[in-house]
Amino acid sequence: MFALLSQPWFGAALALITGYLLGSIPFGVLLTQFSGAGDLRKIGSGNIGATNVLRTGRKGLAAATLILDAAKGAAAVLLAAWLLPGTEHLAAIGAFFGHLYPVWLTFRGGKGVATLLGLALALSWQVGLVYAVVWLGALALSRISSVGGMSAAIAAPIAAAALGMFGIAALLLLFALMVLWKHRENIGRLLEGTEPRVGSAKRG
Repeated sequence: MFALLSQPWFGAALALITGYLLGSIPFGVLLTQFSGAGDLRKIGSGNIGATNVLRTGRKGLAAATLILDAAKGAAAVLLAAWLLPGTEHLAAIGAFFGHLYPVWLTFRGGKGVATLLGLALALSWQVGLVYAVVWLGALALSRISSVGGMSAAIAAPIAAAALGMFGIAALLLLFALMVLWKHRENIGRLLEGTEPRVGSAKRG
């Protein structure tokens, strides 16, 4: 057993799997079900993120979902840094893809915006701060949730590269591309001019 623990690949695999399990916790679904708000997957867009939770009319639940989705991403990275130094990027990958493709929900997860905020903050608080400012700024200007999320995701690798954190920048670029992919339907509606604004009961 001790020989196994000493193997580099074992620590890497453990960080990846632990990150995935943390990231795959569907807080939006759990909170809405436990509060009696219904099955989030059958509400609005069916997405498990905070924007769709907001469509239940429970602003507190939406805020809690956003915070917990961000926290699980940060927790995965910080836990890896504490117990398995050097595996933080693998833990981040596990957590991000765990949120996007959780095994508990037949791999139909969220779009990754809140979880990416937590990951960015844990990997570099400066990049995380840029992410948060761009997210809030773009959301305030457009009042469109997808615009805020995608803008923040794109800003993160640019900020990391500007700070000389090229390893983190490459990782965040991968995540940004996945966020854009998960928002492909939103992008289509943006081009058509039919993307709903925050507060609408339509898709998100």
